[in-house]
Parts: sequence; C-alpha cells; structure tokens
Amino acid sequence: MSMLTPVLALIVLNLLVWIWIYATRIPAMAKAKIDPESARSAGSLNSLPVEARQVADNYNHLMEQPTIFYALVFYIVLAGHTDPLNVEFAWAYVGLRVVHTLVQCTVNIVRLRFAVFSLSTLVLMVMAGREVLALL
Repeated sequence: MSMLTPVLALIVLNLLVWIWIYATRIPAMAKAKIDPESARSAGSLNSLPVEARQVADNYNHLMEQPTIFYALVFYIVLAGHTDPLNVEFAWAYVGLRVVHTLVQCTVNIVRLRFAVFSLSTLVLMVMAGREVLALL
C-alpha cells in the first residue's frame, strides 16, 4: 500500500468533519435565530450549544498538527524512505486522529482526547526521528 494512502484518508476525514460541522451548526444557528451575517468574527457563535461548537473546534484541530503529518509523509516519500514501518506509523497516526475526532465530536472527555492527541504526537515524533537518523 502506498505511503500516500493515509494522507488521502486524513483528507477524507477533514471533509467528513466539514460536512458534520454544517449538519450541526446550521440547525443550531436556526434554532438560536442567529443571522449568518452576524457570525463574521471569531467568538460570534459562542452562544451555540457545545455540541455544535465542538465539531468546528475539531475541524480547526485537523488544520493544525496534521499539517506536520502531511509534510512529513511527503518528505518520506520524496526522500525514498517509504518502508512498511513508515506506512504502519502513517496509518497509526490517521487512526489516532479518527479516534481524536470521534472523542471530541461526541463525548469530548478532555483527558481521553489529550491522551489520544499525545499518542498521535508520539507517532509523528517517531516518524520524524527515523528520518533524522536516516540522515546520520
């Protein structure tokens, strides 16, 4: 399997969460009688229920740390260091991001979410560390 397939999987997760945002946010805005034009600045939707906001928060999180993952995977591919272990690490990272998304968008238990986030960060560190060692 290609090292790039986990990248595609994470992109698909981003797009699914984007759909989830609007499936929760638009009805919540309608129920709260919020005019979309009044939602121009950060924090303007803080009056929405937590259930509607936490999905958007997760989408924002998917635009943050995963950018390191994307860059790292492309580096690994371009450097010719694709091997079965790197593919497994890439899938582990994506799997952990899926779990993080499900936790944050549903039960949102912060300690659990942080534990999953920390594990995913460790996976990135191991992947990057392997690349640094390959340079030595």
